[in-house]
Amino acid sequence: MSMSVSGILQYLLLLLGSFFALALSLATALAQDSINVEFKNNGQTVSALPLDDLRTIAPAVSIKVFEAHEKAERIYRALPVRPVFDKVFGKGWENAQEIIFTSIDGYQPSIPVKKLLAHDAYFAFAHEDGTPFTLTNRLQNNEIVQLGPLYLVWDNIKSKELLDAGASDMPYQIKRIELKFVSPFPNMTLPAGSSAAAQRGFMHFRQHCMACHTINGEGGGKAPELNYPVSVTEYIKPEYLKRWIMSPQSIRYNTTMPGLTGAILLDRETATEELIAYLKAMSNAKRVPANP
Repeated sequence: MSMSVSGILQYLLLLLGSFFALALSLATALAQDSINVEFKNNGQTVSALPLDDLRTIAPAVSIKVFEAHEKAERIYRALPVRPVFDKVFGKGWENAQEIIFTSIDGYQPSIPVKKLLAHDAYFAFAHEDGTPFTLTNRLQNNEIVQLGPLYLVWDNIKSKELLDAGASDMPYQIKRIELKFVSPFPNMTLPAGSSAAAQRGFMHFRQHCMACHTINGEGGGKAPELNYPVSVTEYIKPEYLKRWIMSPQSIRYNTTMPGLTGAILLDRETATEELIAYLKAMSNAKRVPANP
């Protein structure tokens, strides 16, 4: 069956669009692979290594994980984290309190060293099957994201603790890794005498929110500051703040913020109330960010 001229033009435009999308994806992947990953120790750069150099430090392995972003199992080619840290930092890294991972997009989780010592973590750099190093992030509106240069994954299939943590400690696009031997976020600390609910809320905030949001300038750079100069609890009505935390898509269409769904927390209602208790307590502890 013959096509009309307009039909042929539409088909050609579709092909052209697909070609440019593929070209952009490949260019982005190549650009990420060429980024040197910076390793820092309390603010001082220890090393900056491209992926090819990192792959000479330890033998690559194939690791099957439950991919929390896609809710399915995946097999990655990866480097075990501990041998990489032993080579780059020396064994002294085990005495640090936290390790801060900074992603290209500003996502910045802080992971306790004791978790990395208790569980096997890996720096994934490719899919086992050779497909483009991307995933479809079901937690953020099915956004297709590039994962390079490094993606932190865990041997989590048989670990309830790691499965319950979901994607909170699985940063991708890692460009910087920094050891912290003292508390890395003093401006997030609760005022003395804060309630037990606020203390639990602080733990929820650290695990599920801090990687994107800042409090008094400390935290991730991917999402808005929540406390300085005005607390989010002071300009969003309580019922909407609770709804925003639990189900942001019910308020803002196409937002990429993940809600505290059952997949993240079993008792999300209580967790949300404790998060708000933390934010309210911090509204009385505004501190000027070090780098506003």
